[in-house]
Amino acid sequence: MTTTNPAPSRREQLKARQEAETRRDTKRRTWSRIIGGVVTLIVVVVVGYGLWTAIPEQGDTQRVAPDFTLTTTAGATVTLSDLRPSPVLIYFNEGAGCASCTMQMAEIEKNPGFAEAGIQVLPIVMNSAEQILPDMQQFGVTTPYLLDDGTVSKAYDVLDKGMHPGMPGHGFVLIDGEGVQRWYGNYPSMWLDPQELLDEVTTRLR
Repeated sequence: MTTTNPAPSRREQLKARQEAETRRDTKRRTWSRIIGGVVTLIVVVVVGYGLWTAIPEQGDTQRVAPDFTLTTTAGATVTLSDLRPSPVLIYFNEGAGCASCTMQMAEIEKNPGFAEAGIQVLPIVMNSAEQILPDMQQFGVTTPYLLDDGTVSKAYDVLDKGMHPGMPGHGFVLIDGEGVQRWYGNYPSMWLDPQELLDEVTTRLR
């Protein structure tokens, strides 16, 4: 004799459906929490990495500054050793296409403290005159830029310090009146307040 199981009542069907929906909701919430946790972790890592890479790199190891002769955007030539006994602040930057780099130079020009301290500021870029002149004109920069093929940037160990491989970052090198490198600073944030910069270099020259 075959026994037939009775069909579930409507009450039992509703209960089973509710239990299934509850399980699905629980699973959905679990996955949402997992995904949310992963996203939060990624954000924390990205923000932390950004803050870490934005930390300025500075050094005060002294050495005889490598001499060089470079052509400027004005068509003249500048030899570092010819500028003695004036202290020199070299500004290595990414050059053409880097608005913050050119803006930095424009703001440095507006601060009379560098000239008053007798400090000559030399911006150096790995560009041609045709490449960098439009940026200079856009921001009203009048200081001639020195044009480097990478040789000087390599001698001062400033390559691969920025966002682009094989290019300088946003760095400054201070050379005293005797041709000795006194300080170096690289700023991944692509900006340093000119007054802070002036205070830094004048302190180093004392």
